[in-house]
Amino acid sequence: MRPTAVPLSLVAALLAGQVSAHGNHGGQKPVAVDPNATWMQKHMAEEHHLDQFDAASFFALHDFNSDGSWDADEIQRTYGLMDPSNAHVPEDRRAAVSREVLNLIDRDGDGRVSREEFVRFIDVERRTLPDMGTGPGHHGDDEYEYEIHHWEKYHNDDDTLEDLNHPEDIEHFKKHEEMEAEQRRLEQLEKLSIVEANIPAKFRRN
Repeated sequence: MRPTAVPLSLVAALLAGQVSAHGNHGGQKPVAVDPNATWMQKHMAEEHHLDQFDAASFFALHDFNSDGSWDADEIQRTYGLMDPSNAHVPEDRRAAVSREVLNLIDRDGDGRVSREEFVRFIDVERRTLPDMGTGPGHHGDDEYEYEIHHWEKYHNDDDTLEDLNHPEDIEHFKKHEEMEAEQRRLEQLEKLSIVEANIPAKFRRN
């Protein structure tokens, strides 16, 4: 597991180019995926590091609000359409992805995919979710994506600060610094904000 906090001194060093921006990716190797694997198998291997799963577990992992069904947004998120890497995908294509999945699985026509419908689709009909051409389906937050796609593949708990020199590390730490800077800016604005109760009545807006 990667560290939960990164020293700002390391961030500064990385951003200043004091460590290599093209470090050697030496740690763990990415999980090998059969080129003939289905999209679901590739997704589970690349996004969840699982090579064994059943229909019910796949469904549960992607029932993001845990309400027992997938709506259109959850289908799009499963396919990575909420990820910045797919920001270029137009809205009509996003809607088409949801519509195609619903047409395949939604038997009662309620505009949702229930657990029972999905398990029947996979286990009884012996079918699989199609590859929509949207990539492996990145759907975690930035921290999760960095950890699953970079840290776990190329780093370990024994790494020193000097080992965190890959372009992905630099970009990740840069985002952290930008977020911290924005938080500091908002805190300063909060301190400067005018408290209406302290304004003399004659100067207040009616």
